[in-house]
Amino acid sequence: MKNLLAALLVFSTLSATAQRNKLSDDHENFFRFGVKGGVNVNKITGQSYKSGFNYNYQLGAFMQFNFASRIGIQPEVNFVQTSTEFTNDPNDIYNDIFRDGSQKKSKLNYLEVPVLLNVSIGPSKRVKLQFGPAYGGLLSQTVDSLKTNGNIYKNADWSAIGGLWIQLPFINMGARYKLGLSDINNIDNQQTWKNQAIQVFVGVTF
Repeated sequence: MKNLLAALLVFSTLSATAQRNKLSDDHENFFRFGVKGGVNVNKITGQSYKSGFNYNYQLGAFMQFNFASRIGIQPEVNFVQTSTEFTNDPNDIYNDIFRDGSQKKSKLNYLEVPVLLNVSIGPSKRVKLQFGPAYGGLLSQTVDSLKTNGNIYKNADWSAIGGLWIQLPFINMGARYKLGLSDINNIDNQQTWKNQAIQVFVGVTF
């Protein structure tokens, strides 16, 4: 009888410890912050551009405010590089603003500020759906063989972001799709240019 009681006591103690560890593992602090970096696979859609994606990079920092057990807000500040290549077809490109020569390319650097809603899915709080708006402020633009000194891209770009975030105890990782909502063509209204990107990243959360 004493052995049975002792065994039950040990079992109860182990079960309680395991339950506390599980709750501790899944517990979300109200405030967390971290950094991340990864690949920005982007393209600019529009008549003047080649189809297909280009590989660039992104670096950033974020904060998490977990207001409820499974819902939170995540504002970020990211440096995002975008590049693209113009089409060879002279009927599709603005001949009056480009010089003659080889294929024209452009590179854009943005300071991007997303504000995302985090929604935990599944029994754990490790996996989160993310979606929300993002504002991109153009820091610099470089275009090959440009005839004019003016900027051919607008300084502001609004987009919608949706993706998946995996939060391990220290490491975070995820993937997102970004759909540009703004026409970034600063030349005229003859063509509509919009950003699109697939972003894959890894980082650390404190």
